[in-house]
Amino acid sequence: MGALNQGFDATQIENLKQEIAQSNNSFVLVDTEDNNEEYKHFRFVGMYEGKEVIYDAVIYTLRLHHASEVYELAEHKAAQKFPNFKPIKFQEDENGDLRTLDDVEEEIGLYIAEMIDELEDEELVKVQEHVDMDNGGEYGIGLDIGLNVDEVTDKVMNKFVNDFNEDNLKLDDTLYSFVSNEEEFDLD
Repeated sequence: MGALNQGFDATQIENLKQEIAQSNNSFVLVDTEDNNEEYKHFRFVGMYEGKEVIYDAVIYTLRLHHASEVYELAEHKAAQKFPNFKPIKFQEDENGDLRTLDDVEEEIGLYIAEMIDELEDEELVKVQEHVDMDNGGEYGIGLDIGLNVDEVTDKVMNKFVNDFNEDNLKLDDTLYSFVSNEEEFDLD
């Protein structure tokens, strides 16, 4: 058994409660570059098996979840098709510009893009709202949360924390499929 999980430690819980009390929310964001409009890493205090605990959670939109599932599947298909497949790593040259992909990477990239279009068109990947709990984590209880919202706002997160802690959480079990929107990048 490893070190004691600090997310169950009374002092840690008290510190987080004070931090939360100073914010206008029922949670505290974890400072990470990954946080964006569709994905947030946060912590809050709740009950687990009759004891207070820190929940270490990530929450994201179903659209983002769908895009990542589609990409994983497309990458898997590319790995089956190309014997020399390796995930494409975008690297910068000494000027900070993106290094150009070699022919194989470019071919794999185009194939992955093709697979993504096909998977989306045929709605082969479906996602639904979920909360997955991981009590074997290193810090507190891990929560992996996918919600059908356009963006992850403080309001969405406060509602989740309150519903979760009141045992009042209602998830939508509808299966959703999304199409990535290339038009988003049009600047007209």
